[in-house]
Amino acid sequence: MNADAATIPPTRRATLRVPAGVRLPGEPEMSLALDVHWPPSLPQRPLVWVCLPGGAMNRHYFDLLPPRERGGGDLIPPRADGGDAAAETPEAQDGSYSFARQMTARGFLVVALDPLGVGDSHRPADGYALTPEVVSRANAAATERVLAALRAGHLDAALPPLPGLVALGLGHSMGAMLTVLQQAEFRTYRGIALLGFSTRGLPEHLPPAARALADDPAALRARLPELARAQFVEPYPLLRPSPRASAIYGGETAEAAGILALKRARDRLLPVPAFASMLPGNVAAEAARIDVPVFLGLGERDMAGPPHEIPAAFPASQEVSLCVLREAGHAHFLFASRTRLFARLAQWANTMVLD
Repeated sequence: MNADAATIPPTRRATLRVPAGVRLPGEPEMSLALDVHWPPSLPQRPLVWVCLPGGAMNRHYFDLLPPRERGGGDLIPPRADGGDAAAETPEAQDGSYSFARQMTARGFLVVALDPLGVGDSHRPADGYALTPEVVSRANAAATERVLAALRAGHLDAALPPLPGLVALGLGHSMGAMLTVLQQAEFRTYRGIALLGFSTRGLPEHLPPAARALADDPAALRARLPELARAQFVEPYPLLRPSPRASAIYGGETAEAAGILALKRARDRLLPVPAFASMLPGNVAAEAARIDVPVFLGLGERDMAGPPHEIPAAFPASQEVSLCVLREAGHAHFLFASRTRLFARLAQWANTMVLD
């Protein structure tokens, strides 16, 4: 199926909060916000994608909807509550940028999650307490609750029990790093898809104090909150638009409607996981333990290093698939080559239910 909006059938969505399953000193019980998308009809052996956004993005990254046009060409922005601006006229919605709508059109369920500190999830006062390990534990706990509810038929009256539901993890950028951590520790998924990520990090952008510890991963992890505080200063920094960021995420080949849609997904940054994702060898030890199939999606103009070097980071996986998207930057859903990415991801996912 191509990315033409006219091919996208109606989809159902539920927004809910789920206990985070972790506690922090001085904080009340924390919860995570998430959206569950599902198609009008489900296959006999259903699959669900559980998606984590990258740094400075929230769960809406996986349901990018450009503002629709009035008859006179004026733009109607998305609703402030995160709902669909064109919910009453689904034929007017451009679903071509939306991972959730493209996947539900192919029969998959999609869960898009806001990690702690992001979007509508609980935001602790001390953003530096949200280490990658804390965030991934909360993601794992929330995911297990949602999967249990889906399998038992307790999530929504419109959804029957799905006892045979197969779960796949998908993360973009920093969200991919968190997906690797979660899979290595909790083995949540049958397979994982990592977009715009490698264990190379971004060493060229590290401060001297971190570069000096590059050969000592244990020392780096111990000092992550300290180094992140020095790098970002604020507990939840807001990254300002810049020509460099625009070039990395979009660039000249990004589509204007997709760039407009991306604005609703922008969020504050989690400083410690973001800093960790910049470190060389960030989750190399965990990646080396991943023994399920791995899908790697990279843009030609991405920021993860040479794409064909990345599969070597997953020696325990017997199946590592690499997809390099022509003329794409880091935010893959904004580019024409997203149609190939959606098709490849669907094809790869369907192999997870083959006996």
